Amino acid sequence: MYAGGRPNRWARFLNRISSMVFSLGIVGHGAVSIETVNPKSRTLLTLPLVIARFDGNEYAVSMLGQGSRWVRNVRAANGNAVIHAGRRRPVLLDEVRADARAPILKAYLAQAPGARPHIPVDQSEPVAAFEAIAADFPVFQIRDAE
Repeated sequence: MYAGGRPNRWARFLNRISSMVFSLGIVGHGAVSIETVNPKSRTLLTLPLVIARFDGNEYAVSMLGQGSRWVRNVRAANGNAVIHAGRRRPVLLDEVRADARAPILKAYLAQAPGARPHIPVDQSEPVAAFEAIAADFPVFQIRDAE
C-alpha cells in the first residue's frame, strides 16, 4: 500500500477513515490525527498517527521516513502542528537528533503494529540494531504549543 514510500489509492482512503476515527479520541493506545499545513499551497494535511510514549515523553515518528509529507510540512512550519484526539491540541514538534532516536524507534514499534512492515528492524532486536536506521526515520518530541 506504500510502494516507494507513498500511499496508493487504497492507503489514502484508509488514512482518511482512520484520521476521522482517531480524531474522535475513542481508539486510545496513542492513536491520533496529526494536522499540518503545506507551506506552498496552504492546504491542510490530516493523517492518522500513533504517538510513541517513551521515558515519560510523547513522540511523533514517521514510519515512511524522511520523505513523508507531514514531516516536510512540520519542518517548514518550524515544528507547528495540531494533534487531534477528542480535542484539538496545538503542539510544537521538536526533531530528535538521529543519535538519540534508536530507543524511541524500538518503543514505537512495540506500540504501533501497523508501522512494523515499514521499519526494517524487528521490534525484538536490541536497541543497537535501531541505531543503523535511526537517521532514516524522523522522530519529533511533542510539546504543547501553549
